[in-house]
Amino acid sequence: MLRFPIVLSTFLTIMLLGLLCDPLRAQGKLAVPENVIFTRDIEYANPDGQHLKLNIARPKSTKRPAPAVVCIHGGGFRAGNREHHDRLCVDLAERGYVAATVSYRLSPKYKFPAAVHDVKAAVRFLRAHAAEYGIDAKRVGTTGDSAGGHLALFLGLTGIIDDENDDNRNDNRDQSSAVNCVVDVYGPTDFTKSYGKSVDAAEVLPLFLGGNLETARHQHILASPLNWVTPDAAPTLIIHGTEDKYVAYEQATWLIDKLKAMDVDSELLTLQGAGHGFKGADAEKARAAMFAFFDKHLTP
Repeated sequence: MLRFPIVLSTFLTIMLLGLLCDPLRAQGKLAVPENVIFTRDIEYANPDGQHLKLNIARPKSTKRPAPAVVCIHGGGFRAGNREHHDRLCVDLAERGYVAATVSYRLSPKYKFPAAVHDVKAAVRFLRAHAAEYGIDAKRVGTTGDSAGGHLALFLGLTGIIDDENDDNRNDNRDQSSAVNCVVDVYGPTDFTKSYGKSVDAAEVLPLFLGGNLETARHQHILASPLNWVTPDAAPTLIIHGTEDKYVAYEQATWLIDKLKAMDVDSELLTLQGAGHGFKGADAEKARAAMFAFFDKHLTP
């Protein structure tokens, strides 16, 4: 007699998870204005047969090539999808940008640095197809939230570094994967200090790094953006809430201090009382700051 309630409960749980994992279903169909061209499912790389794709939004009519922004979704390096940033891409296109939201390989099947290699390949792809999409290849920025913020930081900190183990390195190799600026939204910066400060670090990081701090300490160090800061880093805006339970606010302060010590053009927007995922006025402040930062560093 208990089987039907259990089955029904399981079904409802699956339906709810489906909505949470699919922003388009949860928020309704994406509305694309008349002045924007939105194209889905463009393959930009195919490492290990994974057929990585991006969605791209661009102004319908422009007088000259436009700056580009690469948007990177979060999800603890193991979940999430590029559709999470479809709305942001459309909003950026309405402001005169060409914006692409990208997929990347997820853990635990693919561990660090596979996702870093993927987002670098996406930048090179956009530069290689600049004429097709109306992009000014000399003006490319990036943004991401949480795990996506971490990957965006790697673009800004290591864009000029060529990794001989990158299985995407031959894709558009003549193009640069460096970016002109980064907007990091509550991305982690030092994995060696994440345990005990995050509600899910002990679950997420071993999947991404191949072990915990005891068994894979070197990978934790290599995967921490804080350890890649040099004076050549791209201008960076960090946006972080003081009550973030997933990525502690101090991760942002450590990074901004090191960027400023290296004389990198950098800013920190602190949202008092905000958690992991902004709402209401905090979301509006974050978006306004992002747009202003891109306008400052990417527009003529």
